[in-house]
Formats: sequence, structure tokens, C-alpha cells
Amino acid sequence: MLEIEYQVREEDLLHFNVARSSENKHVQNTLKRHTFIIPGILIIIALFLWAYQNDVKTALYIGFIGLAWGVSSPVMVKWDMKRQILKSYSDKEKVSIFGDYKLKIEPHYLLEKSPSGKHKYPWNELLRVEYADKYVFIYVDLNAALIIPVETVTSGNLEAFAEQMEKLIDRHSS
Repeated sequence: MLEIEYQVREEDLLHFNVARSSENKHVQNTLKRHTFIIPGILIIIALFLWAYQNDVKTALYIGFIGLAWGVSSPVMVKWDMKRQILKSYSDKEKVSIFGDYKLKIEPHYLLEKSPSGKHKYPWNELLRVEYADKYVFIYVDLNAALIIPVETVTSGNLEAFAEQMEKLIDRHSS
């Protein structure tokens, strides 16, 4: 049976949660508001001051603040999101999440050996395999997945493993 070994780090957990949060409509609206709407309003005010009031100095200040807001706010929103994500996990949970993992495909289930112990995931309970730029996610729930960072895989063939996982999940989901 196919088997892989890898390590999960704090940055991997953050990447997964930020990616999931970025799909949220509320987060998307907040990012749009802080990236385009608020800076746009400030730039319109600056143009009004420059064109109708001939107050170039104030217009430049307000225009600069609008541009700076538009550039820095997405960075700040994502930084705050990461801070909140880390805060949502206790130290005990972090110890059980970060570390070395081993996944093995068995005939009736996926066997996971992790810092939190051994877990068996029956094929009919696994939802899907999803590929990201530097990750493979095996969803065990709608909001939870086994995170496999490509760069930390120490043994096994991740591509063959993921393909076999997809086949087994498809076969048992009917």
C-alpha cells in the first residue's frame, strides 16, 4: 500500500485557514471595501480639493493617505486574520497539530499517525482531495482537512498517493 511521511508546520496551518477564510463573502467584502472603496473615496475628496478649492497641499496628503490605505490594508487584514487564527488554537491543540505525520492507504481506511496519535478514516467518510500551489488537502470534513505541504514530504510519492486517494474516495462515495 502507498505511504507518505511529511511534517506540518505553523505556516501550513495558517495557509490552509487563510485560504478557507478568503473564500468567505464577508472577508471578500471587507477586502474590497478597504482596498478600493475607502481609498477611492479619499482620492475623490483629494481631487475635489485640488480642482475646486485649489488646496494642493491638503489634496496631496489625502490622496497619499488613500493610496497608502489601499496598498497596506490587504496586508493588515491578512495579518490580523493570521493572528486571530493562531489565537483560536490552544497550546495543547498546536502541539497535537504540528509535527511529523505518516499517512498509509489501507484497503478499508486511511491510516494517519500524527502527534495526536493514530486515526483511521474510512473511505466513505473522506470528502475529497484538493490541490493547491504547494499543498495537497484531504478533506475529512467540510471545514477540516489533512494538510500535506509538498516541500516537507520526506518519503513516498505524493502524486501517486494523491491519485490513489482520489480513486478510493470516488469509489467509496457512491
